[in-house]
Amino acid sequence: MAHDHDRHHDHDHSHGHGHSHAPTDFGRAFAIATVLNLALVVVQVVYGLIAGSIALLADAGHNFGDAVGLVLAWGAFLLGRVRVSDRFTYGFRSASILSALINAVLLLVATGAIALEAFRRLAEPAPVAGGTVIVVAGAGIVINGFSAWLLMAGNKGDLNVRGAFLHLVADALVSVAVVVAGGIIILTGWDWVDPAASLLIAVVIVWGTWNLLRESFQLSMNAVPKGIALGEVRRHLQALPHVTAVHDLHVWAMSTTENALTAHLVMDNGHPGDKFLESLSHDLDHRFKIQHATVQIEIGDGNVCILAPADTV
Repeated sequence: MAHDHDRHHDHDHSHGHGHSHAPTDFGRAFAIATVLNLALVVVQVVYGLIAGSIALLADAGHNFGDAVGLVLAWGAFLLGRVRVSDRFTYGFRSASILSALINAVLLLVATGAIALEAFRRLAEPAPVAGGTVIVVAGAGIVINGFSAWLLMAGNKGDLNVRGAFLHLVADALVSVAVVVAGGIIILTGWDWVDPAASLLIAVVIVWGTWNLLRESFQLSMNAVPKGIALGEVRRHLQALPHVTAVHDLHVWAMSTTENALTAHLVMDNGHPGDKFLESLSHDLDHRFKIQHATVQIEIGDGNVCILAPADTV
């Protein structure tokens, strides 16, 4: 929705209504993936202890982190649908940003724990039952791969879903490494391969998680969302008919799927009317994926506005 507020004509307000963007329903996908991962954790812990495999136990710990991450992402998804109130005027949409950030942190913490235990096992190798490791880790590949597939549709459009998706992909990769390690142990008897495989996959997970951590942190700080160039938005607004200046321009993420904008437009031809605002709302939505725009119209040179200076927030 685009709104304009004419500071010189307070009695005249117009509202442009943008398009509604309901998020894809991932509720069932989150539920199925969570149940499957919790079941997998139980199996991996039991057989990891039986086989004496740190890689399998590390995979179980990582899968438990996945289950927690999925619950967080699922909860954020549901919170995003809570109706707005006088206290929370945007609802709980930003919960999805916090969920993505927490997911990234949890993934890195779990990976650090895996690496520490792997270093300890490298110093003191322990016998590993390679056959059991292969079978249980193989089940992990199937379950994590299927769960990731359920969330794949939202991987690019929703940072919250991407966080959960990356968790699952990372676990599938861990399971692949564990299977390979189990095969090498059977063929060679090299028990040190088990912790070495854990270290290798830890590096891969950190590499893949860094962008998620950085982007979710930036969104939590109200940074301009990835894919939106503020300079292009400013140029688009300045090129509108009768707009002589643009100031107090801000773009931020309301959630991992919705973006907002506020701006002051100085116009030399009086109030532009509802049609202008409708067109502006449509363009911001379709060109920049900004669904919630609030525009203040100012008549004159804009110098009277205390927010006109570029360094004023």
